[in-house]
Amino acid sequence: MQGNDAMVYGALMAGVNFFAGYPITPSTEILEGFAREMPLWGGKFIQMEDEIAAMAATIGASLAGMKSLTASSGPGISLKLENIGYACMAEVPVTIINDQRMGPSTGAPTKTSQGDMLQARWGCHGDHAIIAIAPGTVEEAFNETIRAVNLAEKFRNPVILLPDACLAHMREKVYIPKQGEFEIIDRIHPKPGMADYKPFDPTDDLVPDVADFGEGYRFTITGLIHEDSGMSNFNSKLSDELIRRFYSKLESRLDEILKNEEHYLDDCEMLVISYGITSRSALSAVNKARENGIKAGLFRPITVWPFPHQRLNEISKGKRACLVVEMNIGQMVREVERTSTRHCPVHHFGNATGDLLQPQAVYEKLVEVFNKPEMEMTEHII
Repeated sequence: MQGNDAMVYGALMAGVNFFAGYPITPSTEILEGFAREMPLWGGKFIQMEDEIAAMAATIGASLAGMKSLTASSGPGISLKLENIGYACMAEVPVTIINDQRMGPSTGAPTKTSQGDMLQARWGCHGDHAIIAIAPGTVEEAFNETIRAVNLAEKFRNPVILLPDACLAHMREKVYIPKQGEFEIIDRIHPKPGMADYKPFDPTDDLVPDVADFGEGYRFTITGLIHEDSGMSNFNSKLSDELIRRFYSKLESRLDEILKNEEHYLDDCEMLVISYGITSRSALSAVNKARENGIKAGLFRPITVWPFPHQRLNEISKGKRACLVVEMNIGQMVREVERTSTRHCPVHHFGNATGDLLQPQAVYEKLVEVFNKPEMEMTEHII
């Protein structure tokens, strides 16, 4: 199955019943897949006039009770960002797929990249909470799409999937589970007949119950700082509490959000950190290094935002060095530096060529870093 098709079927099996989008390389097959399949699954598909409208329609459908998803890449995601910020403020459960391509601007539409990592976290202005997931195989793209939709519903929050152009277009075997073999999570609705329903009144887990438009409840929604009722209010104390709750509802339940893959960490001296499709080249390089007497290990965050600081803090202690491998000139490495620099030197290996980093090149960089004298074990990241 192609990566883009895998995400379509993963979304449908997770219960997604609304898609709004606009064609753009390399994610157009997602739009085409939903156009073909959504009517057969009883859902709604609409091609909007542009990416801004597509994100707005996705938000509106979610507020009307649909499990909604949109997909794009590079320039389209940039256009969606204003409305993604609105979804963060209004706590609208939506899933966004970003098939990363070479940028900035129009860049190279058919080239691959991991250049949108920081955009996924900080593309929207203001303090906001976000979940982002980077699958590394086509089968994982299928499964992580299901998990992304579940997390959006559970935490009433936008979730971004971050495959890249290479993963979007490659084909691999995918095991399709039967219904009942995987968890499906639906948003929590208010109790029937609740007279004093407030759409932003947090429950014990800090996630407000959400009614559907037209369900009979008063539902005021805005992109402004607001009270539990949804009415705007710029009170300083209320503003601070609201923004901190956005963070706390995720940070207090990281065990339900974070997901990592680890290889050879028990005895490793050289820690390699990579994610998405690049982690496959990194793992190949780690295996070759171990065959040649270098005790290397791989840490792969699958959930990339929130970043797994605590786990990385634990595993970087006592290491000779950390090598961050990603297809950009230095984005995720900054989070690793924040966590690990006090434990060991942090190095970066990346590119801006639009080409997949090859295992041999990663291996050569790994050996180069491992053989550096201790006094040369620091590296300036651009």
